[in-house]
Amino acid sequence: MDMLVNIDVPDLPRAEAFYCNAFGLRPGRRIGGEVLELLGGPVPIYLLQKAAGTSPVPGDTQVRSYSRHWCPVHVDIVVPDINAAVRQALTAGALQEKPVQEARWGKLAMFSDPFGNGFCLIEFVGRGYDEIAT
Repeated sequence: MDMLVNIDVPDLPRAEAFYCNAFGLRPGRRIGGEVLELLGGPVPIYLLQKAAGTSPVPGDTQVRSYSRHWCPVHVDIVVPDINAAVRQALTAGALQEKPVQEARWGKLAMFSDPFGNGFCLIEFVGRGYDEIAT
């Protein structure tokens, strides 16, 4: 099985700049004028240009909003140095929602991208999640 990540964004050029600068990704294929493949991570990320106010599901009354929103599915990005990764994400335009927190398994910082999508930066220490696994 292969996996990929799709992220809806209202502005494809701005999203390309953010994700490439924040995470060191690089553009891959452009699919039509509304999809950009980003490479350089463990799975491809596809930025899908979708206008605010459009429905993600035909006939649904819910519409896309690019203000900060909560979603039970989000991206965690594992980094070797969380402090450097925090600086890089902030410089690229991320909004930090919580300072770096420390746990037995590592460090965690919570953010949102410029389009309201949440993500976390994680730096594992020791055995990572195995430090607390049962």
